[in-house]
Amino acid sequence: MSYIHGLRCRECGATYAEDPIYICEDCFGPLEVVYDYEAIARDIGRRHIMDSPLNIWRYQPLLPAQHNGTVGSDVGFTPLFHAQNLGRELGLERLYVKNDCVTPSYSFKDRVVSVAVTKALEFGFDTIACASTGNLANSVAAQAARAGLRAVVFVPADLEEAKIVASSVYGPTVLAVDGNYDDVNRLCSILADQKGWAFVNVNMRPYYSEGAKTLGFEVAEQLGWCAPDHIVVPMASGSLLVKIKKGLDELARVGLIDGVQTRVSGAQPAGCSPIASAFASDAKQVQPVVPDTVAKSLAIGVPADGPYALRTIRGSQGAADAATDDEIIEGIQLLAETEGVLAETAGGVTVAVLKKLAERGTIRPDELTVVYVTGNGLKTQVVLNGRLRAPHQVKPTITAVESALTHTPA
Repeated sequence: MSYIHGLRCRECGATYAEDPIYICEDCFGPLEVVYDYEAIARDIGRRHIMDSPLNIWRYQPLLPAQHNGTVGSDVGFTPLFHAQNLGRELGLERLYVKNDCVTPSYSFKDRVVSVAVTKALEFGFDTIACASTGNLANSVAAQAARAGLRAVVFVPADLEEAKIVASSVYGPTVLAVDGNYDDVNRLCSILADQKGWAFVNVNMRPYYSEGAKTLGFEVAEQLGWCAPDHIVVPMASGSLLVKIKKGLDELARVGLIDGVQTRVSGAQPAGCSPIASAFASDAKQVQPVVPDTVAKSLAIGVPADGPYALRTIRGSQGAADAATDDEIIEGIQLLAETEGVLAETAGGVTVAVLKKLAERGTIRPDELTVVYVTGNGLKTQVVLNGRLRAPHQVKPTITAVESALTHTPA
């Protein structure tokens, strides 16, 4: 059953039918999905959700697509764990990590793509496409293969080789564009008007972005049906942060949790931090930047949801900050050494900013804080080259082993 009323402009409020469109004809503002929350509150409860399969579709009434059994049945309900070691290191007593490193294509993008591809099938598309900094391309290629659809993915030509391989293996058409993500996205915006394709983050964006709400839904359920006190989220376009908060608010709106007082903080790399910079300068507008960072998955210099991310952060009494490339790599290592989780560079950004906020006292020691780790570090191992201790070369003798151990720091 669908609880969708259609689409609405986030700026002027104009309404539209449930179609593959994303821009308001009146003011050119972005469109978002409108739900019948009264009907949802009437028809579902905690038990209904808890008796459903452990994937994103357990929250189907709050998602803009019908689950057809093909796309996303293995996506969602990733681990949330009490990060006691990392918390002890940072002085945070109630720190939790939401680990989306373990989805089918190893990033949170599987959530949004599951919704977008399911919706594309409902609309009758036969080709799925995207503009991507890597993780989205991986997920689109993988899920298109499973759904039996053609896939065309556009990525910056300087993308990490591991992410190119992790897309190409599924057999899509991969187009490496000379330019950064913003150049790729502009190209895809033009093509979306010319091709009869479902561009998941262009003409399918109102539906696609709703999949990120499941990271809010799951955390609340995993915490025993309550919202955390504080969350720290990586920001590229800003959509992920906005949608996680929207997910928490929706659970409260339909009576599944009590009121939400969650403070929302955002993390960006210093080499591409338009949202964090706007927050720091108390600006109302987000100024475009040219990305220059090892965190390529967050390298969006013109963040589409930047203004909404700013509103969400400020409205929740949260914060935003940025991490240098060195701090990003240190963040990757800190998470790995304390909690045994190897995150990609976006995770290093989030942990590095988490550390800054904890040291500054922005995050209080007793706040129940959730940090979102959104992608697997096997995709970005190259940034660790030369940063780790080299293996000890030893002869196959006990004496050689003992000698090596003697000279190895504990």
